[in-house]
Amino acid sequence: MSLTRRDFARTSAVTGVGVALAGGVGALATAPNALASTETDIAAADGASAHGHHGVGYGPLIPDPNGILALPAGFTYKIITYSGRTRLESGEFTPSNHDGTATFEGPRGTTLLVNNHELAGARADWPHPVPLAEGLVYDPMAAGGCTVVEVRRGGEVAEWVGIAGTATNCAGGSTPWGTWLTCEETEDKAGKNGFTKDHGYVFEVDPQDRRANRAPKPVKALGRYAHEAVVVDPKRGHLYLTEDASGPNGLLYRWTPPQGFHHGRGRLRTLADDAGVLQAFKCFDSGGRFVDDLSRAPRIGTVYGVDWVDVQDRDARTVSVRKQFTEGEVTRARKLEGMWWADGGAYVVSSYARAESPVRHDGQVWFYDPKRRTLTLKVLLGVNPDPAEDGHFDGPDNITVSPYGGLVIAEDGEGVQHLFGATDSGRTYPIARNELNAGTAEKPEYSEFTGVTFSPDGRTLFANIQTPGIMLAITGPWKRQKR
Repeated sequence: MSLTRRDFARTSAVTGVGVALAGGVGALATAPNALASTETDIAAADGASAHGHHGVGYGPLIPDPNGILALPAGFTYKIITYSGRTRLESGEFTPSNHDGTATFEGPRGTTLLVNNHELAGARADWPHPVPLAEGLVYDPMAAGGCTVVEVRRGGEVAEWVGIAGTATNCAGGSTPWGTWLTCEETEDKAGKNGFTKDHGYVFEVDPQDRRANRAPKPVKALGRYAHEAVVVDPKRGHLYLTEDASGPNGLLYRWTPPQGFHHGRGRLRTLADDAGVLQAFKCFDSGGRFVDDLSRAPRIGTVYGVDWVDVQDRDARTVSVRKQFTEGEVTRARKLEGMWWADGGAYVVSSYARAESPVRHDGQVWFYDPKRRTLTLKVLLGVNPDPAEDGHFDGPDNITVSPYGGLVIAEDGEGVQHLFGATDSGRTYPIARNELNAGTAEKPEYSEFTGVTFSPDGRTLFANIQTPGIMLAITGPWKRQKR
């Protein structure tokens, strides 16, 4: 049943969910671990740094003598894979451009990771594309795909191809049934870059069963557009998907499975191309007024009601999906990026907003509550005044919910790049700094962090430096974070 503007306005008047005042928003929390607002966070939204609060985080970052990763005292890292240096079981080098990653419990105490490789365009453009492993190729001209990495108890690492011949594999997402959904962040059709097939789809990869990945088939029911991330609602069966695009800005989508469909390993690839219903979101405020773009949210604690509008041509045969909607039909957002399902809903990142958006900011994290059909702003980063200076965060991308409370966020902004945490009250603190290509004034090149995810036992935080493509395992004295 759709939540009408009138219903939301009436509910807001009774419950106060539309109120967003610093110091009085505890009731805004939509789940036990949801991030609420504080006065310090409102200040951060105006451009002040919100990290480094007393008692929050793990202390200052210590420079790395090896020039790769700065960490707090007591923390260490280990390189798991390194493009152009480590090798697959088949002998080829680890592919480059590491992106979205998830962990799974493997056999005999091992940890399995599925790692996307965000490689756009033709294979010839990249020194280390994903190898065309026999039987695992969708389009032999495309460079991207994902690999499966097995970390064994003794520290030994093995890596093999999960899928090849896909393009611009970005954030993706894991499923409750133990597989990985790899997402193509492109709309390139057959003929472009020499491609032999259309791209812009989602594919399912099983880290446990190599045979299940043979003859890759896109899940066309989920639409063809610049996919970023995907999460699964384990209770209702919906899939939520972000789109990282501009001109116009991208959309948040919901896919509802057809009646009688039951999720499970390999079930998505059995769907008809038009199975279920694909919809885009439409937001309105507590007064029932339509919200055209998420950048208009003025402060942490802002709550919007959400409706869902049907997509007419999900395969975008002639017009991109996001361009099929006229002004006023859907809500847009610049750089809808990572997502993570927890606390009964989806945490959704809208990264930095610039000229493509009505209001500028340097990052938002929202929480979508499917039961209440509301979207609540949990983290808001003001415009970074000096990206080359190590003192501010901007451009959130991949995220995960920490077993120690709050969020861990991978930064993909301008200048210095971090992994940083956000507590349940929205305070932020540094966890790691990229020192390999940090984006300083003297060394302007930089590489984003990606693929942030904890091991199944919560002891290890895995993350990637996208360029050249390094997977890192971070361990140390993790602790429950204060609010």
